[in-house]
Amino acid sequence: MAEDEKVAESSRSGRLRIIAIVLIAIIIVVGIFWWRSRGHESTDDAQIDGHITQISARVPGTVVTVKVDNNQFVTAGAVLVQLDQRDYQVALERAKAELGDAQATAIAARTGVPIAQVETRSGVSTASGGVQEAEAAVSGAEQQIEAARANLVAAQARQREREATAAKAGKDVERLKTLVQKDEVAQQQFDAAVATSDAARAAADAAKSDVAAAQAAVASAEHRAQQARGAAAQAHASLASAQTAPQQLQVTQARASAAEARVQQAQAALKQAELNLQYTTVKAPSNGVVSRKTVEVGQVVQAGQPLLALVALEDVWVTANFKETQLKWMRPGQRATVDVDGLGGREFNAHVDSIAAATGAKFSLLPPENATGNYVKVVQRVPVKIVFEPGQDPNHLLRPGMSVTPTVYVR
Repeated sequence: MAEDEKVAESSRSGRLRIIAIVLIAIIIVVGIFWWRSRGHESTDDAQIDGHITQISARVPGTVVTVKVDNNQFVTAGAVLVQLDQRDYQVALERAKAELGDAQATAIAARTGVPIAQVETRSGVSTASGGVQEAEAAVSGAEQQIEAARANLVAAQARQREREATAAKAGKDVERLKTLVQKDEVAQQQFDAAVATSDAARAAADAAKSDVAAAQAAVASAEHRAQQARGAAAQAHASLASAQTAPQQLQVTQARASAAEARVQQAQAALKQAELNLQYTTVKAPSNGVVSRKTVEVGQVVQAGQPLLALVALEDVWVTANFKETQLKWMRPGQRATVDVDGLGGREFNAHVDSIAAATGAKFSLLPPENATGNYVKVVQRVPVKIVFEPGQDPNHLLRPGMSVTPTVYVR
């Protein structure tokens, strides 16, 4: 009997020991789970994001070739779509011709500038010399007029003197004629008086001729002076016209500048025509997979019209929308893991890159207005960018839009 009690007591002690061990193990597991749950934050409101480029036509045209299809991988620079180039080739040739015409016009305009400069300098110099010569001619003609008038006055004085002498000699002949008839004077004296009278009359006639010549000389000098004054006026007009040559030179230079500007315009038009011709070939800006292709051969597309989308799989990340209450200890650079649902829960190593500057609600089409109506507090979510560590997805299995569950180790 005593032995049975000892066995029962021993059995109870063993059971209690096992129960205690199990309880201790449960407490340890719960403690570890509780400790680990305090050191990380996780959310299932997350998905993979990436660069999705909408490929559009930059110029209008007719599609002649489509070289890709949906889900096809292409490399940067690969031709995606080819538009008809003929219209743009014609525009390019026209732009080249217009540039050549503008360059020829500019060369002619530039050549005219130095010619205009030389003509300006020589024209002003020649006109100034002509004015000086004309003024000298006018001065000389006026001096000749003064001299001719002085000669005229002297000739008129001599004429009056000789006419007076001739009149006196004529009167002496009349007196002596009466006396010679009475034989009161000698015939020789009378003949001498007649000769003197004739000589005085001849001298008076000569003086009259000198006066006429002097008057003619005055008229000629006045005519020459008038011509000199006309020439001087013309020289002054030529000088005034020559003095406007700098303004004409400025006009020539302005025309040359305008011709240079037209050359630059033609060059810009040529570059634009070359670019438009290049734009007819639509190329991939980066590596990626073609998606949502809507372009077909023969379709007429317009500038800016979407043709297809290019998804870059080499650079993807996770956008996780954590609750604002989960961000207390979260910081950029913290270690994270990402479980991808589409790959059977495969785990990828990552780290926190950055935390958004505002909640997702602030970027919605109709953000909430808490200042109006009845206010109900709602826990907001803040987008967090999580970047994969490199080298984990060589086959590019991660695709934008896939659901993931990221876990950030905040401690």
